[in-house]
Amino acid sequence: MRFIKWAFLITFWVLFGAFLHYTLPQYDVVRIVNTYEERQELNDWTRIFWSKPDDQSAELLNRDVQFIQGVRQNGDPIVYRNEDTGWNWPPYFKFDTANLYTDANDAVSTKDAPEWVSVMHYGWRNQFLSIFPNAVTIKPVAGPDDKPTNWFAIIFLVLLAAVMWAIYVRWRRFRQARIDPMIESAEDSLYAAGDAIAERKGRFRRWLDTWKSK
Repeated sequence: MRFIKWAFLITFWVLFGAFLHYTLPQYDVVRIVNTYEERQELNDWTRIFWSKPDDQSAELLNRDVQFIQGVRQNGDPIVYRNEDTGWNWPPYFKFDTANLYTDANDAVSTKDAPEWVSVMHYGWRNQFLSIFPNAVTIKPVAGPDDKPTNWFAIIFLVLLAAVMWAIYVRWRRFRQARIDPMIESAEDSLYAAGDAIAERKGRFRRWLDTWKSK
């Protein structure tokens, strides 16, 4: 029973952490090298990793998607998709895909004359599943080491931890005040019932012993 409990708790917190990691904003400092548009086939089980704009294209199994190619300071490539989130989840309320595509094209630079930008995005990059993080904003920075502080994620996680701690404290107080006494009362009743049964068994055995002696 304890194994099942810990397995459930670990699975829950791992999934919850993955959900937060996918949804919360992240920042990459990259050099944009190219932008392009490509038609993507959206599989039923991977469509959750693509945006669902409030238009007819959200219902199609394939659609044209804009992409932004970048290179990190260490030379690793990264590819972002550029899709509106609309009023859907996650709540970034992004409606400026065309403007962001223009900003990305304007920020394209070469290795000899690099221009570094900070790309705020959410989501994951997985080559096997063909999923891409969605770029939300692009802002120029002074250099590859000039990474913005992710204040939103920090404040959100601190507030979330405070709320969860408050819920835990109140639940613990409620359990100590209401549930634990009920459990202790039930245990005492069970122990008392067990003692009563044992006492009756003892009396019955003593009665049998009296007949044996006769």
